Amino acid sequence: MIRIHPFRAIRPRLDIAAEVASLPYDVMNREEAAHMAEGNSRSMLRVTRSEIEMPASMDVHDPQIYAHARAVLDRFEKEGVLIQDKEDCLYVYRQTMNGREQYGLVVCVEAAQYYDETIKKHELTRADKEEDRLLHVLTTNCQTGPVFLTYRDAGQFDLFSQVCKAKALYDFTASDGIGHTAWKIEDKAQIEAIRQAFGKVEFAYIADGHHRSAAGARSAKARAAANPLHKGTEEYNRFQAILFPSTQLKIFDYNRLLKSLNGNTPESLLQKLGEVFSIKKLAQMESPAKINQVNMYLAGQWYSCEFLPKHLNGLDVVGSLDVALLQNLVLKPIFAIDDPRTSKAIDFVGGIRGLGELVKRVDSGEMACAFAMHATTLDQLMAIADAGQIMPPKSTWFEPKLRDGLLIHRLD
Repeated sequence: MIRIHPFRAIRPRLDIAAEVASLPYDVMNREEAAHMAEGNSRSMLRVTRSEIEMPASMDVHDPQIYAHARAVLDRFEKEGVLIQDKEDCLYVYRQTMNGREQYGLVVCVEAAQYYDETIKKHELTRADKEEDRLLHVLTTNCQTGPVFLTYRDAGQFDLFSQVCKAKALYDFTASDGIGHTAWKIEDKAQIEAIRQAFGKVEFAYIADGHHRSAAGARSAKARAAANPLHKGTEEYNRFQAILFPSTQLKIFDYNRLLKSLNGNTPESLLQKLGEVFSIKKLAQMESPAKINQVNMYLAGQWYSCEFLPKHLNGLDVVGSLDVALLQNLVLKPIFAIDDPRTSKAIDFVGGIRGLGELVKRVDSGEMACAFAMHATTLDQLMAIADAGQIMPPKSTWFEPKLRDGLLIHRLD
């Protein structure tokens, strides 16, 4: 069962929260981060992507980068940009996007439950990215942003959502149009009631933030190993997370772009694809209407491509995913893409950017064709995690993204 804990959040001063809070560190490159933080001396990107304040020639994994992140964080606290709550609290965080709302409970969860798989994973992590966040956490002594968890709700949301009737702690709309609202739960009886309610939730699932989770769990182990008086109850044994009911979340499609036809002409490619799909021309650009269908853009024409029934028999929960079917039946045998994680022949575009982005990049000649995917479902994600299996890369894209720096967890 899930064990949650309140914590003393470090957070922006009320009047400058919109300036401080930033997009997650891992959704932009160095140049984009520098551009986003330009003219904003209080942006949390100056902590999470502290390389933007260092010489461009310096490697992003240089120890000086992490030391500078700590220095900026310390300065923010000294200057009153960030303050820390005096008592352990829980927090409710609402995001609003295009009229759709999702409410999460901000807590700390136990690293031990990551290792015993009470907190379930569905993706592999990259060693370099995991190490980067681990060093960032250990050097700053903080988790500057939360792990995005989901769970099967059984009344827990009704309990913690009651706080939303009170005045919000923060309420602002970011420059991208996403609304961010937060409330603080201070009442000890209310906190305990919520903790007891979540004690009935069997598992939590990492929706987004596998590298943050791994870094949070590993930092707990590292701090324990360095403490000869370790008891297991210290603050560093936990990492920050937001628990969203699965019914409130939306997974967007994660589309594929191919740089070449791998020696095929459009005609020969369609012929080969006819062994995999039932193919029909589409009159206009549109997303796949159902699972087991992908839509392809090739040579100025959109096609509906439904996987033939013969390819859908005897599949496990991973193999039945559209992204897995496309990889196994099309990308590997026809386009020679053995590992989409490392191949230079493929690119990925989150569905939030729209199908027009696919058309633009193919029509420009940058890419040869595109496959628009039907979004993976939350039920599929949780079924795969329950089975202890791993999704293919780039299977899910969650929006809206959580903000870094709005609520920060210090390890002690």
